[in-house]
Amino acid sequence: MSRYIDTIIAGFGGQGVMLIGNLLAYAGMKDGLNVTYIPVYGPEMRGGTANCTVVLSEDDIGSPIIHWPSSLIIMNRPSLDKFQPRLKDGCVNIINSSLVDMSLADTERVNCIAVPCNEIADRIGNTRMANMVAIGAYIQATGIIPLEAAIDSLENVISAHYHHLIPKNAEAIRAGAEVVAG
Repeated sequence: MSRYIDTIIAGFGGQGVMLIGNLLAYAGMKDGLNVTYIPVYGPEMRGGTANCTVVLSEDDIGSPIIHWPSSLIIMNRPSLDKFQPRLKDGCVNIINSSLVDMSLADTERVNCIAVPCNEIADRIGNTRMANMVAIGAYIQATGIIPLEAAIDSLENVISAHYHHLIPKNAEAIRAGAEVVAG
């Protein structure tokens, strides 16, 4: 069976959901997969729910549109409310338990993984890296690409002005993966 996964990544505008979606797409390309990445821009960037979709596949991708995703990364409560009902049964839902009450997670139907992204990012030294913690947990939980493919792709998605933060972002990705690996 060939490798395939589609995901919706969602959170408040400013939480870096577009950045980690872009990172996942670059990492997928680095690992030899076909990819699509669709950011959703608009009034969401002013504090509402922002999201993007990413499809990774060894085969050709028929459509980048995802109605019933096979995985989610949820960074806030409004995103959980909006996207969790659409997640396919038995699939992976990475939830930022720093901002989402896990009693709202549909643990009966899907594989919900609580990751305290904000707390882990705080320990690393920058709350804004909560998104990197989430993507690390996602990669570990799904196994769709090697973790190092994402870390090696950081330079492609972080502007040159912030390249000095790549080691801390890599640390955040690894910390998220460790939560899932146990």
